[in-house]
Amino acid sequence: MSAQSLQTEGKLLKETMKKICPPDTAAMEQCQKRWDSIAKPLHSLGRLEEVLIQTAGMTGSDEVHFGKKALIVMCADNGVVEEGISQTGQEVTAVVAENFLSGDTSAAIMCKAAGADLFPVDIGIARDTKLRNEKIAYGTKNMAREWAMTRAQAVCAIETGIRMAEELAEKGYEILATGEMGIGNTTTSSAVAVVLLEKPVEEMTGRGAGLTSAALKRKQEVIKKAVELHQPDRTDGIDVLAKVGGFDLGGMAGVFLGGAAKKIPVIIDGFISAAAALLAATICPEVKAYMLASHLSKEPAMQMILEALGKKPLLTCEMCLGEGTGAVAIFPLLQMAEDVYKKMSTFGEISIESYKELK
Repeated sequence: MSAQSLQTEGKLLKETMKKICPPDTAAMEQCQKRWDSIAKPLHSLGRLEEVLIQTAGMTGSDEVHFGKKALIVMCADNGVVEEGISQTGQEVTAVVAENFLSGDTSAAIMCKAAGADLFPVDIGIARDTKLRNEKIAYGTKNMAREWAMTRAQAVCAIETGIRMAEELAEKGYEILATGEMGIGNTTTSSAVAVVLLEKPVEEMTGRGAGLTSAALKRKQEVIKKAVELHQPDRTDGIDVLAKVGGFDLGGMAGVFLGGAAKKIPVIIDGFISAAAALLAATICPEVKAYMLASHLSKEPAMQMILEALGKKPLLTCEMCLGEGTGAVAIFPLLQMAEDVYKKMSTFGEISIESYKELK
């Protein structure tokens, strides 16, 4: 691909990054004042109060509203499964991905319960599917032997996520959750985390969907081999994605960036989604202000990624399912927090003395 083509390919990404600005501190202060005026002990809803204050900063208004909610699930295959790092084969990706359409997945059932709409995307499944077709290729290459994708494909994956976020924002969605489906993507996510956090492979790599100790060791060896072979530049998120990432990771990174540019919150799901969030923050650090952390995945690298992003999870349920299930699980919590914020009486309205901040 020519240099001119590459420049054109990254135009949307560059424009999006320019639109991401710091949160509105005045709106955050107004939201804090409203919380402090409500007739309950100060800060007694803890992290739920903090999340609404953060959201006010994102949207630029203390009139926080979590109305239309959506889960975007990026579905893709990973060539690294050739190395025997997964309990199942690539064919499972397409089967589960198409089950999103019939409502027969954990995330689909949870979305229905939470009043959220579900948007599964085929960004790189190894065969044709019935999903929305944003396919960049029929799966990535085997990162243990060659780059997972070209740099142009990495940019394309990110821009696919940006376009999805923009489209849903224009349709009135006010909060987005990120999810994924793709056999082998805990391996790519671990590789990304190893590079970006400069941590040992053993600390950053878990059993994924379920591996024996021997298979886990094999997975760790494959990640070491890929990182040593390609030497990704940890300061260049696109380079890391291209060499050891996956199309689903790129798509989710784009959703984080696109949501931030549209000034709406985007929820991190588990470990794979968090690795995508880390990629997005490497590309554009300002995007971190527009992320919400849902839960603490069982994968060993999750806590370290959240700390690097400066995020605290709302839930600790020992989940490790993926698909966006953890992200969707906090939708009801956010709705309850919004209802208290908007509907509860203030100290003045019920004529009692307000609580004072004690030093």
